[in-house]
Amino acid sequence: MEETGKTVATVAGPAGWEDVEALLGRRGSVKGCWCMFFRQTPEERRTQWGEGNRRALKKLVDGGRAPGLVVHRNGEPAGWCSVAPRGEYSRLDRSPVTKPVDDTPVWSLVCLYVHPRHRGTGVARELVRAAVGHAREQGAAMIEAYPVDEDLGPVPTGAAYHGLVGLFAAEGFEEVARRTPKRPVMRLRLRPADRGAH
Repeated sequence: MEETGKTVATVAGPAGWEDVEALLGRRGSVKGCWCMFFRQTPEERRTQWGEGNRRALKKLVDGGRAPGLVVHRNGEPAGWCSVAPRGEYSRLDRSPVTKPVDDTPVWSLVCLYVHPRHRGTGVARELVRAAVGHAREQGAAMIEAYPVDEDLGPVPTGAAYHGLVGLFAAEGFEEVARRTPKRPVMRLRLRPADRGAH
């Protein structure tokens, strides 16, 4: 049984930069990524990886762009997610897995990271819920994710940052496309469709 503990989600801002560093820095997530992968051109990925990515993410945070959310558990930074309007993640359009399903404006949840000490405690679920709530507060009508289908085999640790299908399905997301066997596109509507929409 999961022990959730007390969790609080906050938008990543200048005052919370130390918590972002604690999660995504030297001992965190994918070394050198700093959750910039989906925002970068191929050239930027080649030239900015590592310290350049750290500076780029800090610039977004300091500039008030709110590039992600931090979930604290029992007072400690426990997890990070990257959620924003899809247009902020240029890589999504370049990938055959995550290319647009249609022309519906969506927000995208592209990354989930839970600190090893807090895995198995419900933090990933809290990250998804926080991302949904944040997108809704910002006026989003739809949120989209690109998880891995764990029913089709083991999910390597290096691929778990996409999230798992079961997690998103439990939060109400529904599959709307699947271009490769293990990676569906899943969506959750956050407000009713416009009456004039087809």
